[in-house]
Amino acid sequence: MAATDDGFWLYDLRVETVLDGRTPVCRHVEGEFFRMQGETLVFEAGAKVSAYALAAILPLLPAKQRMTDANDWMSTDAEIACPDPHCGGRFRIVREGKRRFSHAETTGLPDSRTTPYWKEDTA
Repeated sequence: MAATDDGFWLYDLRVETVLDGRTPVCRHVEGEFFRMQGETLVFEAGAKVSAYALAAILPLLPAKQRMTDANDWMSTDAEIACPDPHCGGRFRIVREGKRRFSHAETTGLPDSRTTPYWKEDTA
């Protein structure tokens, strides 16, 4: 690759609701899911997720998108519990395909940016 290549890879993620056998306290429907593609959360029609549970897992998603060492827990551990200790809901985060991004298309630094990647999709 050229020395001027400013690209990087991120995993697309699928975040699926799973239950551990207990009746969930929050609104968790087993099998419902959303995807994370780049910075975007993508929900299928009608899919829903608890805002409180989402707030608990959001900080982990960008780290889960990145390449990590095979022995890093971010590579091996895939289920995150709902933050309500009485709830049986969990979220399974699965790394799907990888997507390549350009620094110039994703940065806010004025001297480094080009057309945002999401605008190129609409052209």
